[in-house]
Amino acid sequence: MKKFFRILMWTVIAAIFIGTFVYLFINSKGHVATYELVSPTTGTIERTTVLTGDIEPRDEIEIKPQISGIISEILVEPGDHVNNGDIIAKIKVIPEATQLSSAESRIRVAKISLEEARQTYERTKTLFEKKYESREKFEADQAAYERARQELDQANDQLRIVRDGVSAFDTQGSNTLVRATVTGIVLEVPVKVGTSVIQSNTFNDGTTIAKIADMTDLIFKGKIDETEVDLLNEGMNVRIAVGAIQGSDYNAVIEKIAPMATDDNGTNTFEVKAALKSSDTAKLRAGYSANATVILERAENVVSVPERIIEYSNDSTFVYLLTSGEDKHQTFKKVAVETGLSNGIDVALLGPSSITTDSKLRGNKAD
Repeated sequence: MKKFFRILMWTVIAAIFIGTFVYLFINSKGHVATYELVSPTTGTIERTTVLTGDIEPRDEIEIKPQISGIISEILVEPGDHVNNGDIIAKIKVIPEATQLSSAESRIRVAKISLEEARQTYERTKTLFEKKYESREKFEADQAAYERARQELDQANDQLRIVRDGVSAFDTQGSNTLVRATVTGIVLEVPVKVGTSVIQSNTFNDGTTIAKIADMTDLIFKGKIDETEVDLLNEGMNVRIAVGAIQGSDYNAVIEKIAPMATDDNGTNTFEVKAALKSSDTAKLRAGYSANATVILERAENVVSVPERIIEYSNDSTFVYLLTSGEDKHQTFKKVAVETGLSNGIDVALLGPSSITTDSKLRGNKAD
């Protein structure tokens, strides 16, 4: 019995040894590799770069008050269309104590001057009628009396402006009425009723009541890296794709390229402005993020192949041309080629070459 198990054990060991030997022998004979075949194509190759930026109106106007006070009424909201001269807000004037006191003092002085001029004029008039005074003196006192009356009227108007912000001589142009200075769309109204506002002066920019822009004249404003800025020129066409509008494709032309770089997180970039030419910009809104694609180089009607099948050796480039065995036992010939413009996926083949659209080239190894 023991002999039987001993024989069985050696038999199993021998079977394993022989099986391993056969397996290794079969695999040592090698595997014939098969490659996918690629055919060159004829078409257009473009090298492009992409600029990131946003859509902005060419001119964005900030409307500021001509007088300080408190907003009493707002007549527009973002999205409204306004014309030049339309009233967009009203201001209630809160006069300063010093200005109010000065205006009231001016009225008191003007009244005293007017009374003095009136008395002098009436006295001179009585003497002139009795032939005791000259015409020149009468006319001079009459003019002085008239100037005193004008001064009182101006003092009263000045008090009205300080107190109410309204002139008696120009009620339509009241400083309390904030008007649009351009025709366009209201982009923003950063104030509310009750907000204190101040007019623009030498020491302060003033409070912005509203921002208005012509939304039919839009530009793309983006940035390009310093390594590619020399490839751009004013007048180049670009295609604008707006992220918020699926499938959008707007035509634009580069207008300006900044002459000086700006530091963008450690990278030097240049600002680029492109004017949108498309008339179909009604869906665009200020602030939309967008990408601008610029065609840097273009080659038409060229034979091209996938760049992945190109083999590089020193300064030369090669492809492998199928000579036989399209399905199995493939054989290839190494052929030198001259490459041209590349878009990162396909590359153009230049000059006279044995490679045509009917050629079969070696691609990736098939599974």
